[in-house]
Amino acid sequence: QVQLVESGGGLVQTGGSLRLSCAASGRASSIYTMGWFRQAPGKEREFVAAITWSGGSTDYADSVKGRFTISRDNAKNTVYLQMNSLKVEDTAVYYCAADFGLGVSTIPSRYDRWGQGTQVTVSS
Repeated sequence: QVQLVESGGGLVQTGGSLRLSCAASGRASSIYTMGWFRQAPGKEREFVAAITWSGGSTDYADSVKGRFTISRDNAKNTVYLQMNSLKVEDTAVYYCAADFGLGVSTIPSRYDRWGQGTQVTVSS
């Protein structure tokens, strides 16, 4: 079993930065892709970014390109989401997720394991 624990959320002003972390425990070697998703109140969960565990290939939602950076530290079994130039519309609960299948997916149902989520609030 793989367990995921996010950390790093909080309250920040518009234009500020936050770094989210997601630590994987258990059979982390079975992970192919790690993704970050977010869900704002009343909205569906949406893709933010993803990275392959071994090769480091990345994918981003258009809304965060140029502002967010996903990275991983295989030695620590941890994935990061560096968020810069934050906007009010980035406010959401952010979830990390693990996909054991091949390929990089932006679809939440493709992911097999989820963390508990961490709140990010951007104030104006």
